Amino acid sequence: MSGHSTYKPSNGFTKWIDSRLPIVRLVHDAGVSYPTPKNLNYWWTFGGILTLCLGIQIVTGIVLAMHYIPQTDLAFNSVEHIMRDVNYGWLLRYVHSNGASMFFIAVYVHMFRGLYYGSYKAPREILWILGVLIYLLMMATAFFGYVLPWGQMSFWGATVITNLFSAIPLVGKSVSTWLWGGYAIGDPTLNRFFSLHYLFPFLIAGVVILHIWALHVTGQNNPTGVEPKGDKDTVPFTPYATAKDALGMSLFLILFAYFVFFNPLGLGDVANSEIANPLKTPPHIVPEWYLLPFYAILRAVPDKLGGAQTPDMVITHVGAADGGIDFTVTYLARILSFYYFFHFIILFPLLGLVEKPKPLPESISASVLGAAKS
Repeated sequence: MSGHSTYKPSNGFTKWIDSRLPIVRLVHDAGVSYPTPKNLNYWWTFGGILTLCLGIQIVTGIVLAMHYIPQTDLAFNSVEHIMRDVNYGWLLRYVHSNGASMFFIAVYVHMFRGLYYGSYKAPREILWILGVLIYLLMMATAFFGYVLPWGQMSFWGATVITNLFSAIPLVGKSVSTWLWGGYAIGDPTLNRFFSLHYLFPFLIAGVVILHIWALHVTGQNNPTGVEPKGDKDTVPFTPYATAKDALGMSLFLILFAYFVFFNPLGLGDVANSEIANPLKTPPHIVPEWYLLPFYAILRAVPDKLGGAQTPDMVITHVGAADGGIDFTVTYLARILSFYYFFHFIILFPLLGLVEKPKPLPESISASVLGAAKS
């Protein structure tokens, strides 16, 4: 899809590099001359925003790891030390913690765009599968990171999630014990979660490279659903797509900055500002908002193993509501969960049989020009 390389070394040194390690050619072909459908809208900007978010999380995470102590007696205080004593530690911590939420906001928009415009269809199945793998790694990384501050929600969230593995028949208790590094959550658990939280972003970066590689093999889809037909339907990635992405990223960073500087705890739970206490259970245990769909399923499905086996991607307030008293919340969670799976497993295949799609235009250009004439 990318076509033949148009890169031409400009001097002897770049010719020498290009003949031995054509990395400049790779960057040029992927970020400058890459043919991009000319009708892409701002929904396609979130791929670049996600790359930006990943870079921010890795950089801030590396610096925070220099000051964090993964011990149950010291973890909470080490976070307070970062906030109070490390130069600009408060900024690093708020950028990192709110960056996780910004990451998930962008990934949910990116996934919605992919579902709406059919980015999962042939020939882009591998691209979609890699995207789902990135999402799963993000969820795991976020969970490990949520435990590290060792606040009340951190401890009890880890307790709830790790106990789910005990529902696995035959080997469940052994798996939970292995995760804990003992017979209860403690120092070995925190050390393991810290190591995995540090490792997984680099795994995500590796899969992102594969994701981009797959994208450049098949090319981007576009709002019309028409595969680009030559130069008449495409424009170079730079400056057209880069200018659009730069504007989208700037607006996204404004939203990011609002939470970092004016409402840094707005997306978290105030209970996590209290040090973990195994003897004091919170009134209701609530994970971060981007984990709420999974928690809603756990509360909706009465069986422990069934809840652990049933993933849910529906973002709703049900996960955060106090469902222990209000039975309406539980039934609402069940209804929404049922509809989610009904939508993708039953409704989508039926629509494919019933719907009569309009004929595709001859090309992207014909579609745009035809709309302009009418």
